[in-house]
Amino acid sequence: MRYGLVVPAAGFAGLLSFCLLALAIGTDYWYIIDVKRDNHTGPDDLSSHSGLWRIIEGANSSSVIPSFTANMSSLSEAERHLLGLHKVVVILLPLSLVLLVFGWILGLVSSLACSPSLLAGSSSYFLFCSLFTLTGVSFYIKYSNQAMDVFQQIVSPEILANVDVSFGWSFALAWLSYSLEVAAGLLLMLAARIIQTKGRYDSGVTVAML
Repeated sequence: MRYGLVVPAAGFAGLLSFCLLALAIGTDYWYIIDVKRDNHTGPDDLSSHSGLWRIIEGANSSSVIPSFTANMSSLSEAERHLLGLHKVVVILLPLSLVLLVFGWILGLVSSLACSPSLLAGSSSYFLFCSLFTLTGVSFYIKYSNQAMDVFQQIVSPEILANVDVSFGWSFALAWLSYSLEVAAGLLLMLAARIIQTKGRYDSGVTVAML
C-alpha cells in the first residue's frame, strides 16, 4: 500500500473516532428501557433512556445521575457499588477523549516528519487510548447488567414481562469509536513499516549504484 493513502486514512479514522466518542459521551441513549402497558390509557410515558450523566423519564422528566454528589452513607451496599462502577465509566471515557486529541496531534507530526519511530510511537499511543475506551465501555456493560439485576429483585415478574431493555445508539457509537481508534493505530503502524521498507530499498539501490 502507498504511504500517501495509509496516513490520510489513519488521520481520518482518528478524527472520526474522536467525533463519535464525543457524541456518545454527550448524548443520552446509552441504555433504553421500553415499558409496554397495553391497558395504560394515561398520558404518561413510562419508558426511559439514559446516558452517562442523566436519565430521561417520559417526555419531559429528567434526573442527573449523582455519581459524585450522592450521600454514600444513606445508600445500600449494592447502590454504592453501582455508583462506583459509574464513576469509573465517567472518568475513563472523557479521559480517553482528551487523550485522542493529543494522539491525533502526535500522529500528524509524525506523518509529516515521515519518521518510522515517531509513527510507531503514535501507533502505540492510539492503541493505548483504545484501552481506555474499551475499559470504559466494558465497565458500563457491567454497570448496566448489575443495575438490571437490582431492578429485577425489587419488581414483580408481571411488570418485568412488560419491560424491554437494550443498549442504544450512543453505546454503539462508543464501540465504533473504539474500533476506529484501533484502526488508526494499526494504520500508523503500517505507515511506519512502509517508510522503513522504503528506506531499506533506497539504501539498497544506492549501494547497488555505487
